[in-house]
Amino acid sequence: MVYPRDMHIVHASSIRILELNVPRLLPLTAALVFSLGFITSSQAQNSSLPDMGSSAAELLNPEQEAEYGAYTLYQLRNYGYVLDDPLLDAWLQGMGHRLGASSDRPEQPFTFFLLKERQINAFATFGGYIGVNAGLILTAQAEDEVAGVLAHEISHVTQRHILRSAERSQKDQLPILLGMLAVVVAAQQSSSNSADDATQAAIIGSQALIAQRQINFTRSNEAEADRIGIQTLYRSQYRAGAMADFFERMAAASRGNSGGYQAPDYLRSHPVTTTRISEARDRAARIDKEAKPVATSSNSQINPLIPSQFNLQAENGVSPPLRQFEWARERLRTLTAASPQIAVNEFKGMTTGISAQKLTDPQNYGYALALMQSGSPGVAEGILEQLKDKYPDNLWVELAYAENAHYAKNPVQSRQRFEALLKKYPQHVAISLTYARTLGEIGNADAGRRAQTVLRPLLAESAEDPVFQKSFGRASELAGDINRAIEAYAEVAYLNGRPEDALKQLDGLLKKENLDYVQRARVEARMAAMTPEVLEMRRQGVKPSQQPPDRS
Repeated sequence: MVYPRDMHIVHASSIRILELNVPRLLPLTAALVFSLGFITSSQAQNSSLPDMGSSAAELLNPEQEAEYGAYTLYQLRNYGYVLDDPLLDAWLQGMGHRLGASSDRPEQPFTFFLLKERQINAFATFGGYIGVNAGLILTAQAEDEVAGVLAHEISHVTQRHILRSAERSQKDQLPILLGMLAVVVAAQQSSSNSADDATQAAIIGSQALIAQRQINFTRSNEAEADRIGIQTLYRSQYRAGAMADFFERMAAASRGNSGGYQAPDYLRSHPVTTTRISEARDRAARIDKEAKPVATSSNSQINPLIPSQFNLQAENGVSPPLRQFEWARERLRTLTAASPQIAVNEFKGMTTGISAQKLTDPQNYGYALALMQSGSPGVAEGILEQLKDKYPDNLWVELAYAENAHYAKNPVQSRQRFEALLKKYPQHVAISLTYARTLGEIGNADAGRRAQTVLRPLLAESAEDPVFQKSFGRASELAGDINRAIEAYAEVAYLNGRPEDALKQLDGLLKKENLDYVQRARVEARMAAMTPEVLEMRRQGVKPSQQPPDRS
């Protein structure tokens, strides 16, 4: 892994160059972004990458691509941009993998993750890592529309657009990740109007640097991603026309206000044109007309507990509406509000004013979450009880119901509800992690031992989940298993983009005399895996004190 030393962004409003603090951005400089067509990907040179002629597939091998993508995700986590929520992650991953399995490269691994930012955006980077802003989901009105965006981004990956653009960027002699730095970091950091203005200016400036040389190349990529993405949508039994639907919604958002969320001003000049929308709609109509219907039972139902890639029942090739989207959207609305009280006010605002309407059941669920987290679990309890009676097998509601007892400071009742859920859904990741967090907040040895027992069966499948590692570390600490806690906390540091901190923790653990043979071997193996990355960072002169603070 190589980290460029110098990176600049042109501030369009004053036509001056702003130098970014490079170590603070490492290793975000390791990924190239393609986004929805909202953002023209900026390109660059990294002198360490070999010039292999015109073969983009030889620029990076698959292992290097995966590393670049993973490092990008880890650093985004470290800055606090990523929303790691087990329920939302399961929903997004299920939808994404369903699409990936229906793409023209089903063998390509994908990792999907959510960003807290409420502006509309999504992007793909090396290794099949695809990020989705909360604002995109909050703007969508159906799961098929979100699937259309994911299918577009998946197509950027499967068609090797990222590697092709990286190869071209070498020839253009531009920094390899200007787009990533200008778009993802700056946009996610903006929290005020002035910051938004600076962000937009930086983005526009970075676009100006490469617009002339890249515009035809990018338009070609976008057209290809639209075309192949629509085919992927249909094969996944989502509505083929959903991509065009969201393009129209995106265009409307760029002209003003959609669902209360103002799209960035720079979207107004981006080519989400009527021509592009029309072409997407025409393609979808042709596919719907020419493709053979998928024969299924008219009585088939979607099981919300089964990952959506396995819920392929449909009639006439059109996916039935998946029941989880509206619940996911309202949970996301609550979790991305600036505070729980602001979320409460947001839901209350839906019932007043010109567009006032009665809250839907999913909106009442989100409202109950906001009430619970803002210090009103008693009011939330009444709402959740009504929803639970109406939806007895809805995991979103059941989990909130168990969690609400914890917020109401009723640990006995909370544990009873969580234990009942685990009995109903053994080893369910979201239930286990939420239960473990509440046990960790109880904070005694008995709670720690129970949390360890709940989490231990998930160790193998959740090793790269920082939420899991943090919960397991806390459980082990409470249970008195300090060595295991250090291991878990080291993984948290690594997964949040701080490999040197992780290595130091493991090195200290290795010096302890009470390590058993198995744990010592495990620690040594992890240190061996982390050491090359740490050495490379040292070689580039990046010290731990120069890395961004751990916000995990």
